[in-house]
Amino acid sequence: MSTRSSEERAKGIARFLSHYPPFDQMERAELERVAEVAVEHRAVAGEAVLVENGATGKYLYVVRDGTMELDHNGNVVDVVTKGQVFGHPTLVTGLAPEFTVRAREDTVLYLIPRDVALSILSSPDGVTFVAQTLRERIIRAAQAMRALPDARTVRVTSLVRRGPVYCEPSTTVREAARLMSSERVTAVLIRSRRGLGIVTDSDLRKKVLAGGLPRDTPVSSIMTLPVKTVADDVLAPEAGVEMLEEGVSHLPVVDKRGHVLGIVSAASLMSLDAISPFALRRSIAAAHDEDELEEAAAELPRLFVALLDARLDASGLTRVITLLSDTMTTRLLDFAFERHGRPPVTFAWLALGSSARHELTLASDQDNALAYDDTTDPEVDAYFKLVAEVVNSGLARCGFSLDESGVLASDAHWRMTQSEWLAVFRRCLDVWDWKNLLRASIAFDFRQVAGDLSITAPLSDLLRTAPRHGGFLSGLASMASQIPSPLGFRQRLTGPIDIKKSGLLPVENLARFYAFARSISAGTTVERLTSVRDAGSGARENAQALLEAFASMSLVRLDHHARLIEEGHRPHNVIDTATLSPLTRVSVQEALRVVAAAQKLLP
Repeated sequence: MSTRSSEERAKGIARFLSHYPPFDQMERAELERVAEVAVEHRAVAGEAVLVENGATGKYLYVVRDGTMELDHNGNVVDVVTKGQVFGHPTLVTGLAPEFTVRAREDTVLYLIPRDVALSILSSPDGVTFVAQTLRERIIRAAQAMRALPDARTVRVTSLVRRGPVYCEPSTTVREAARLMSSERVTAVLIRSRRGLGIVTDSDLRKKVLAGGLPRDTPVSSIMTLPVKTVADDVLAPEAGVEMLEEGVSHLPVVDKRGHVLGIVSAASLMSLDAISPFALRRSIAAAHDEDELEEAAAELPRLFVALLDARLDASGLTRVITLLSDTMTTRLLDFAFERHGRPPVTFAWLALGSSARHELTLASDQDNALAYDDTTDPEVDAYFKLVAEVVNSGLARCGFSLDESGVLASDAHWRMTQSEWLAVFRRCLDVWDWKNLLRASIAFDFRQVAGDLSITAPLSDLLRTAPRHGGFLSGLASMASQIPSPLGFRQRLTGPIDIKKSGLLPVENLARFYAFARSISAGTTVERLTSVRDAGSGARENAQALLEAFASMSLVRLDHHARLIEEGHRPHNVIDTATLSPLTRVSVQEALRVVAAAQKLLP
């Protein structure tokens, strides 16, 4: 090829590249130098230029004409067309490709050698390009993978075998039982003036037979109203979580117009091999002592891995773990009452921290507290200390270790009367110092798990006054901003990272600040950020970005826990980032950048 034709060829490549990122931000002379070393390659249809888990890439590829497809485990998860770039993850990391990249049709490619490509990608514009394109590709790949059929992620409608069976409110329980038997169903629906009700076979056993009600009792006397329903587009695992949370065994499935399509039961959900939290919950509730409870709880790691394999999202998984922990707590309270007698006054067992937010994992320790009705009798506190010790030690045997800082109901600092708790909350709001702020960061995330003491409403009313306490809010903002980012030089992620302390905890702190500053009483981190986003405030964009970052890092954390469980280790939150796949490492890196940016915007 003549010198003139080589120059023309290079100029043609440079003109083409100049229209597409990351080349569109390069100086003309630099772009022409890239074009001079670029090699043209014609990939025939079906040719794989990169192979999943194969040899490390040597070039940065740019599609000149045609279409390439990204294949993962035999599934096409993305396509690359004219002007788009691929091959940069394996170049940047030096690891094997995450995807097989194959020509969907005869395709012309420009191949840029590794050393030149790395100089482009390491520039500020190049780093931004890598981050943005990988994030978009991760999202598209995840959407494509979620769309693949899986017996364990079917929609709840696939478990509905027939339409619903109805009866009138005046129908007797005897007639309802006969109807359920003849129709071979375990629940009937009742249309009433007050709405839709439901009676299940469990209601007949517990309320009629065990309760001694006459068989001519109308079903309106024992029906549950209003009935909890589930939308027809919900996945079966998500419906299972709804059942656990509501404490029910049947859910009517409704379409977008509100018409009932049928009823899904816990039994039908358990027929899916990945869905067995119901069976585990029953085993926990049926345990006769701590030994049996510990034996039942030993199944939780296996269930966790199965639900993660079934692609239940991170928030759904942590809700399941939290709900099962609640069941363990209430059973341990039963043991304590059998041993030490019934409570002398009304009480409330309070979950704190991640458990209160339904964000418990298998690496979480226990944070809890106890409140009891006002009394001057010192024996009452002594009694509840014994009760709390039974629960705390029992939960430790079930895998939720004792909090190292002593945030436990068995500790007198976290066990007191209702009036004393109200005073603590007021002091945390009124008197700003680090001791009160640390206490508030734990205690203000609370949820009543058991007991009849009406303490939730007065405590929540106090929290809604937070916007009037500027010093407290300033302290929260300071706490949220002071956790340092683990990103190193050039904002890149290297070495080990505690994904909880360095990634998720700052988001939780930011969400708490945003929520309290706006009198938002939502409990979970996701609910708080969603409420802030939907409120249309100045923090709206931050809230959405943090939601995405929180979801991304939560899933990485749970995947890490699952790998440790499968290897026979106890889950923990320290991840060696060198072991992460290139795409996962970049997603965590981007999430941490979002967090760091949000911290800088705090007042």
